[in-house]
Amino acid sequence: MRALAVFDIDGVLADVTHRLHHLRARPQRWERFFAAADVDPLLEEGAERLRKAQAEFDVVYLTGRPERNRALTEDWLAEHGLPTGPLYMRDDFDYRPAREMKREVLRWLAHSRDVASVLDDDPAVVRVLDDDGWPVELATWLPHSSTLADAQENKGRT
Repeated sequence: MRALAVFDIDGVLADVTHRLHHLRARPQRWERFFAAADVDPLLEEGAERLRKAQAEFDVVYLTGRPERNRALTEDWLAEHGLPTGPLYMRDDFDYRPAREMKREVLRWLAHSRDVASVLDDDPAVVRVLDDDGWPVELATWLPHSSTLADAQENKGRT
């Protein structure tokens, strides 16, 4: 069995900048933010990294997107010529920081598979996973916004 290459979606494969205004609004418009993900532009750097990883590893996705967005996410991946899964998503009512949710899923995955790499755009996620000894890399091709950081770490929403 091949080892896993774990990819985040938002900020690694999908450019979310066009929908961040929904999170800057007061009150924040979470459902609109997630519903607009179907038109996210593809981040070519992340897609190229994923395609290269497929030659050596089994690719899985680990995203903070809520489970209710599974069909939208799978459709988006297919539209961009990317595998549609396995796709590990946040439970709809799980509002823990992304670093906690992703750490838990990685630990679960590691019970049955070796994890060769993790690629994520959230510095807090990368820091925690690195401290735990995971082979993690920070995706830097889309500047990480403070709005998205707040959503991931303080709101537990993506």
